[in-house]
Amino acid sequence: MERKQHVEVKLRAMEPEDLDLLYHIENDKKLWDISATNVPYSRYTLHNYIADAKNDIYLDGQVRMMIENEAQDIIGIIDLVNFDPKHQRAEIGIIIMKPYRQQGYAHAALQSLIDYTQNGLHLKQIYAIVDVDNNDSIHCLTSFGFTNNCLLKDWLYRDGKYKDARLMQFFI
Repeated sequence: MERKQHVEVKLRAMEPEDLDLLYHIENDKKLWDISATNVPYSRYTLHNYIADAKNDIYLDGQVRMMIENEAQDIIGIIDLVNFDPKHQRAEIGIIIMKPYRQQGYAHAALQSLIDYTQNGLHLKQIYAIVDVDNNDSIHCLTSFGFTNNCLLKDWLYRDGKYKDARLMQFFI
């Protein structure tokens, strides 16, 4: 469970200097279970992704931001993906690097993202699809008022078997 500790974070666009961290995250097979990734990415592909990103959710259909702490260390990544402008919604994803977990950073980053989606993008809702066994993520999301509306049977495939997931929604 995430500790109730006040920390400050800054969300910012990706920079070329983020390539090594992005390469590490995208190629960490342990994280593939919580994402749609199932193949490794080359540095070349990720370099081009950073270079080509317009950082405009309307042009890219997604936006990925780096999470920095007060010391300007990059502690994770937060995404808005599956953006649907017609229905004013997007899916969120967040990864906090292992040394920074359980310190309140996910909570702070999620608050910043909610502020951005509300005041910058004017979305109606954001949602997350979470493994039913990911209690830390479920607790973090419910602490913001995400509702645990729907069980998605056999939604995630991991280690040769299917797992259930929760569709969690937040209405802005």
